[in-house]
Amino acid sequence: MALELTNEEISRYSRHLLLPEIGVEGQVKLKNAKVLIVGTGGLGAPLALYLSAAGVGTIGLVDFDEVDASNLQRQIIHSSKDIGRPKVASAKDRIKGINPFVNVVVHNTMLTSKNALEIIGDYDIVADGTDNFQTRYLVNDACVFLGKLNIYGSVFQFEGQSSVFGAKEGPCYRCIYPSPPPPGLVPSCAEGGVMGVLPGIIGTIQAAETIKVIVGGAKPLIGRLLHFDAWRMTFRELKLEKDSNCPVCGKNPSIKELIDYEQFCGLKKDKDSEPIETITAIELKKRLDAGDKIQFIDIREPHERAILKFPNAIIMPLGQLVRRMEELDSSIDSVFLCKIGQRSILGIRALREAGYKGKLLNLQDGLNAWARDVDNSMPVY
Repeated sequence: MALELTNEEISRYSRHLLLPEIGVEGQVKLKNAKVLIVGTGGLGAPLALYLSAAGVGTIGLVDFDEVDASNLQRQIIHSSKDIGRPKVASAKDRIKGINPFVNVVVHNTMLTSKNALEIIGDYDIVADGTDNFQTRYLVNDACVFLGKLNIYGSVFQFEGQSSVFGAKEGPCYRCIYPSPPPPGLVPSCAEGGVMGVLPGIIGTIQAAETIKVIVGGAKPLIGRLLHFDAWRMTFRELKLEKDSNCPVCGKNPSIKELIDYEQFCGLKKDKDSEPIETITAIELKKRLDAGDKIQFIDIREPHERAILKFPNAIIMPLGQLVRRMEELDSSIDSVFLCKIGQRSILGIRALREAGYKGKLLNLQDGLNAWARDVDNSMPVY
C-alpha cells in the first residue's frame, strides 16, 4: 500500500483531504483501490468520470461495443469524434485527460462465464453499469463467488435504482430477483427510451457508494435499494432482506459455478418452439418491387410513430393485436414493424397462440434496418 501522497496529488485531491471522513488516509485508500466498471455506457460514463476524478488508482473497463451517435444523448464520457471507436478506448482517453495518475486497464471484450472470474478477480470492487439481465446475473454470481462487492445500478425511461450487493451481511442480486422476467417483457433502453440525465444521476450515486466502500466508515446501500423517479423528482428507500434460500449466497447454495446466463434468461432458442420467420429490409424491398401483396402491421405506440411513419401500414399497437386480429387478411403475408425487430417477435407469438392462421414475418432489425438499407430519407432512431 502506498504510504503517502505526492505534492501534486495533495493539490489535486485537497477538497477530499479537508473532509475528516476521508482525509489523507481515505485518499491513500482510494489511490490503492482497484475498481472494475462493467459497461462504459450511460451508467459507466459517470462512474468512470467521477471515480477517476476522485483518485481511484486503478480503473478497469469492460465493454465490447463501439460508440454510436445515439449513445451521446447520455453517455457523456464519449464525444462526436469518438463515433465508431471502441467505447473502452474512448473512455480511457477521457479518463486520462481528467486524471493522468489513474491506471486504466482496458478489457475490450464481452464479459462471459468463461472470462468473468479471471477479469473480476483482479479487482477489489465491481461497479455494474450493464443494461441486460444476463450480464447482471453473471456479475452478481461472480462477485459472490469471489467475495467482491457489487455496486449495482439500473435505469429505464425516467426511473433508476441502486444498491450494494454481495456483502456477507446483506443480500445479493438474486436474493431480490430470483429469476429474470420473460424475454422481451421488459424493453431495453434502446426500445423503451431513457431520459438522458437519469443514468448520470444513478451512475453518480454508484460512484458515491464505491468511494464510501473504499474509504470506509460510512453507511453504504447494503440491504437497501434506493429508487429514484426523475419525472416526479422523488426518492424512495426499500429495505432488502438476505434470502437464506438464495441459490447463490444462501445457507445451502445450489449454484456453485457460473452458468449459461443466456439460457437462464431465456434468450436461447427452444429447440421445440416454432421459429419466427424473418425477412430482411432488402428482401422485402425486392418483393415490393415485384408487386407482391403484403400487409404491414406497425405495432409501435403513437409517440414512437411520430418519429418515423411507415406508409400504408396498419396501425395496431402490441397490446391490441390479439383482440383486433380479425382486421387482418390471413390470405396475404403480414410483415410486423417495430424499431429493432424485438417487440414484433412478441406480437407474432401472441397471434400464433391466439390461433391466427396467416403467414407472419418479422422485419429483421426493424424499421432501423429499412431506414439504413432501403430508404435513407427515413431516420435511424
